[in-house]
Amino acid sequence: MNNELIAVLEYLEHERGIDRETLMELVEESLVSAAHKAVRSAQDVSVKINRETGDIQAWARLTVVDEVENSELEILVEDARDRMPDVSVGDVVEWEVTPANFGRIAAQTAKQAIMYRLRQAEKVQICEAFQDQLDQLVTGVVRRVERGEVYIDFSRAEGAMRYPDRIPGEDYQSGDHITALLVEINADRPGPSLYVSRSNPGLVKRLFEREVTEIAEGLVEIKAVAREAGYRTKIAVTSNDSRVDPVGACVGLRGNRVKTVVRELGGEKVDIIRWDGDVRTYVGNALQPAKLSGVEIDEEAHCVQVTVPEDQLSLAIGKKGQNARLAAKLTEWRIDINKHEQQDKLVFESKVQQAIKALALIPGVDEAAPLLVQHGFLSLEGVLAADVEDLAAIEGLGPDRAAAIMKAAREQMGG
Repeated sequence: MNNELIAVLEYLEHERGIDRETLMELVEESLVSAAHKAVRSAQDVSVKINRETGDIQAWARLTVVDEVENSELEILVEDARDRMPDVSVGDVVEWEVTPANFGRIAAQTAKQAIMYRLRQAEKVQICEAFQDQLDQLVTGVVRRVERGEVYIDFSRAEGAMRYPDRIPGEDYQSGDHITALLVEINADRPGPSLYVSRSNPGLVKRLFEREVTEIAEGLVEIKAVAREAGYRTKIAVTSNDSRVDPVGACVGLRGNRVKTVVRELGGEKVDIIRWDGDVRTYVGNALQPAKLSGVEIDEEAHCVQVTVPEDQLSLAIGKKGQNARLAAKLTEWRIDINKHEQQDKLVFESKVQQAIKALALIPGVDEAAPLLVQHGFLSLEGVLAADVEDLAAIEGLGPDRAAAIMKAAREQMGG
């Protein structure tokens, strides 16, 4: 009796609740490859297990011949007739080829094969359980980071976040709680069951759906999202109820709702703009905070020609072209931005002086106003749209003064 195999089967039957016959069939299937290696036969090899004793027999299909040329495929007719008197040359017979110590091999193989099959079955069940959460938010705990991939424990399943799905600049440590978008379910291939992303634009959409009750109720609708993960996102919203301001609903009281989303995104800037069916209006909204002086549409080229005053050009284009690039993604129109040349230089100089005076009135800015205007920061909105690093790069300001100016601008806007 193969006591070792019987013990393994009893353990698995008890622990996993699988009936004995299913286990026996699984072991027989798994032992076929082991039998092939042991007897080195290229013919069909089958394995049979005695259901009562656990004894194992391996059988090979051999051709009966007068003279053996290949002992792995053929058997001498005289030898075959010792067990089967009626066989003839040319017959194919099943011949026992059970290797020595095959019972021990069987016990080891049985456990490995069954555990592998069980893991695969559990993986399929887990994937089916998460099927309804595809493209939804999931929260887990970071377990480890290997070669740029972040492995996350989602309680019932292991997930991974590939390097391109990470937010640039974010650092992940073991034990961190993380919220991400479920983008792929892997039921068939080796590796984690779930793949998630924090760089996908859908993450921002789902975060707003979670925070803004008006979206869940269908009063506010997200029409489009354009994102450069880790830096800036533009989201276009509209209202299905004339009494509800879509932008205000997403911003929330004192900005609480958008602040929650920004915090979840690690400080990424989020611009919420009003969607409009009119392309001119929509493009103008998408290029905020810049103010446009003209918009022309070329339907055939699917292009929008935008003209902006000189003092709005840097705002319209944005840092490294980001504002214009995101606006084009958001509206799905190509946007060409041109500077509106001021015909009357005196008018321009007058506007510069007005900009300096307006900025100088802000407590904490005062004498720095000319420097700010000289470098293209012509309004309170222009200052707020910049990074502290942009202000600090202005000769004569420095990091401390830049931080103070930014703080004063925010206080002025808040007031």
